[in-house]
Amino acid sequence: MMRSLLVLPLITLAACNSAATTNGQDGGMDSASSGGPLTRGAEVSLADAPFTVEEMGNYEEPWAADFMPGTNLLFITGKKGQVWFKDVATGRTGSIESGLPRVDYGGQGGLGDIAFGPDWEDGQTSGGTLYLSFAEAGDGDTRGAAVGRGTLICEEADSCRLEGFEVLWRQDKTTGRGHYSHRIHFSPDGEHMFVTAGDRQKLTPAQETDNTIGKVLRMTLDGQPAAGNPWADQGGAAAYFWSIGHRNLLGLDFAPDGRLWEIEMGPAHGDELNLIEPGKNYGWPVRSYGDHYDGREITDHSPDDGFEKPKVYWDPATSPASLLIYSGDLFGAWTGDALVPGLSGQELNHIDIEGDTAVAITHYPMGARLREVVQGPDGAIYVLEDDRRGSDGTLLRLTPKG
Repeated sequence: MMRSLLVLPLITLAACNSAATTNGQDGGMDSASSGGPLTRGAEVSLADAPFTVEEMGNYEEPWAADFMPGTNLLFITGKKGQVWFKDVATGRTGSIESGLPRVDYGGQGGLGDIAFGPDWEDGQTSGGTLYLSFAEAGDGDTRGAAVGRGTLICEEADSCRLEGFEVLWRQDKTTGRGHYSHRIHFSPDGEHMFVTAGDRQKLTPAQETDNTIGKVLRMTLDGQPAAGNPWADQGGAAAYFWSIGHRNLLGLDFAPDGRLWEIEMGPAHGDELNLIEPGKNYGWPVRSYGDHYDGREITDHSPDDGFEKPKVYWDPATSPASLLIYSGDLFGAWTGDALVPGLSGQELNHIDIEGDTAVAITHYPMGARLREVVQGPDGAIYVLEDDRRGSDGTLLRLTPKG
């Protein structure tokens, strides 16, 4: 299908294998049984948004964040290799002073995701497992994503240390400094670790089964292929695969109903929200609702192309940087919905999810590139701005109005 030129911003919601939607009139987007793309309604300004925004400090090139379970301590990674923490209730700050991995900083690479392991008990403040992802140098001019873990020891008010850090998994090394993805997320039962492995801007390996490039991976907590993975009988790299055919997967989260959702940057446009199912192929780079940056077209998805279709795609791009499926009560109307921060879009996207379908989208212009969104212990939403040119990124707290 040839794509016509767009004058107004367009976001399309694809329900299952078709885009059966119609325009919304309330600033969001509503699905319908009739055909046609779902287009962006009126923007909801911050003045009319259902939340207030509070600035809570600045960080140099922040990339990811995670709360220590059952506490108010938010840990934040910086691309250059730092980890800071902030008590969002008292304002107390500190950092992890030793034991962090050596990262290959440059381009999109550096220290990436942070995740507290399933062994942490609510309210525990020291002695549990901390997982980190990072870009790791290889032989020659190569590098790749890696995931490791260590024991986090916090005995001082303003400092912690990471002991016994070990690398559990390494992506196939290749040239370039882009599309590491390396998001970490644990299954709701705490038995498995999911890792996103980006396509490293190499395109075709995402469709191949001899590498861990362009895939969602399912592992044991020790970084080994998990039993029952769809391609397990092939062994090797394929034994890790949960799904294939992905580009730059920068967000992964489970909904309260147990479904796994993923956010993915498209090429020049065509960013995607996907419902991840085991054994499915999501089409990259054979099919995409986006085109290459140099203008070369990529064939759009079609009902009979054999690939899994996104539930939502953005055209033009919002450049999604992370994903939160909200599970709190503070924003009760958003429970089970997706929140997606946009880099180029400089917006926070709220996607209303019902079961396996995205049914509406509302976007809030924030005036800055947004990198990360996490949920606080009280249900407040914390957003990290991307590092601005000439100034650090700001941590924002969103709470309901009224």
